[in-house]
Amino acid sequence: MNICGCLVHVTTGAVEAARAGIEAMPGTEVHAASEDGRLVVVVEDTETTIASDQIMAMHQIPGVMSVTLNYHHFEDLSQPDACATP
Repeated sequence: MNICGCLVHVTTGAVEAARAGIEAMPGTEVHAASEDGRLVVVVEDTETTIASDQIMAMHQIPGVMSVTLNYHHFEDLSQPDACATP
């Protein structure tokens, strides 16, 4: 499981369209937006896509100037939890 926190910078005139494009992608959620075109986006793996592919696809949305990965968390869910007690 991958969970990524990203800052997406969008041109001011394209904020709503870019937000709609991001939210239409599986595994993405826009948590905050500023008037100057900054979006806080969380991206997670889904059954059909991986987070890194979603992040790369965001670069292709019209109006998106940059996508910066600010946080990344990975867990291998196929492995038993090392902290769990039997």
